[in-house]
Amino acid sequence: MTLVETFNTSDYSQMAATMGMAADNKPSRDSSTLARLRINHSAIMGEQEVNGKKVKLEVVSGGTYKLEIPDGPTYYAESAIIRPYMQRFMYKRFIMGNNSTPNRYVKTVMADNLNIDLKDNDGGFNCGKPAGWIEDFKALPQKTQDLIRQIKRVRVMFGTVSLVNPVDANGNPVTQDLADTPFIWEIENRDAFKMAGGIFTKLGKMRRLPPMHTIKSTTQERSLPNGNSFFLPDLELDVTTSLDLDAEAQETLTNFLAWIANYNEYIVNAWDENVHKHDDIPFADVDEIIDADMDEFA
Repeated sequence: MTLVETFNTSDYSQMAATMGMAADNKPSRDSSTLARLRINHSAIMGEQEVNGKKVKLEVVSGGTYKLEIPDGPTYYAESAIIRPYMQRFMYKRFIMGNNSTPNRYVKTVMADNLNIDLKDNDGGFNCGKPAGWIEDFKALPQKTQDLIRQIKRVRVMFGTVSLVNPVDANGNPVTQDLADTPFIWEIENRDAFKMAGGIFTKLGKMRRLPPMHTIKSTTQERSLPNGNSFFLPDLELDVTTSLDLDAEAQETLTNFLAWIANYNEYIVNAWDENVHKHDDIPFADVDEIIDADMDEFA
């Protein structure tokens, strides 16, 4: 039996704080049971027999949403209907392995904002990104500049998603009911980060809570200088229909909060195990390096 926390849904301030909206509405100046939502940037090729010969064909287009089911298949769709429940923030850094070590990610705990130092699973803070403000980024040692550029600012969206006309990895239509699947979406692209933030900002200005509305989600193609393409989310908030925060929605919200608490506990435990690796870092050196705004150096 799932323990469901009762929320006072008429208290906007309390609910907005719970759903992580504070960061976008301030005054101007490893194991997972959740499906993962991503954008599939490259087409998936398959084989089909034509006149007795096998020919490679595109079976899933690039620019589709993909929903990765834990210990299950991955599904694709050109559009999706998202019901956002909450957001959190974190830092993430990819470290490429070598012959003796595998690729790995350094990740921080998830928080309501990025204005505090966040413990990471490597025993440090902010994936190595120093705290504070850098007035002259170019004056930093090249190694420090490179490190800052490697660290991604991540907006983590939690919600439920319904893929529109989904297909499998072979391009075959899916008959399985995928409506309202709980998901996590780690949004780290700089432009996508701002686009998703715009949704929460708009909801905040309307004094509406995220689960009260849905988002029609498609993608938009952007070109790279080398001729390749990548895709960004195209998010359209539906303000014409308001959804109730009924018992089922509140249970979903409670489950997301429990997932975040479990994830943060895992990161903190990893921090405790690895913090000794940073014991020899001279504090004088750290004090000389003050942080850079990631908008400028992403």
